[in-house]
Amino acid sequence: MNTREIMNFVDTIVPRNELPEFKAGDTITVHYKIREGDKERIQQFQGVVLQRAGSGSTETFTIRKVSGSIGVERIIPVHSPFISKIEVNKRGVVRRARIFYLRKIKGKKARIKEKKY
Repeated sequence: MNTREIMNFVDTIVPRNELPEFKAGDTITVHYKIREGDKERIQQFQGVVLQRAGSGSTETFTIRKVSGSIGVERIIPVHSPFISKIEVNKRGVVRRARIFYLRKIKGKKARIKEKKY
């Protein structure tokens, strides 16, 4: 088997989530299931999408928020079974696919322009 056949096979096995379209610069809220012991709850993580990486069933996205004065980033698989839903809060206007420069700036400079409809 070559790599392409393996990836096609994995794509057929992994269940897909129906998620909204989002890209780098968008502000989203991810409703993520967290299991603590035998209990399960949903935690919301709202932040700016820094990047989307990979393709097919191995695709991930990095989301960043500032909590207090500390930046918190999380890498989440797009087709994770722990994602209950994703809401797109704002569409951002950025010129890059990976906006890592956001890590270095803070305050008002870290704002992203909102897309006008």
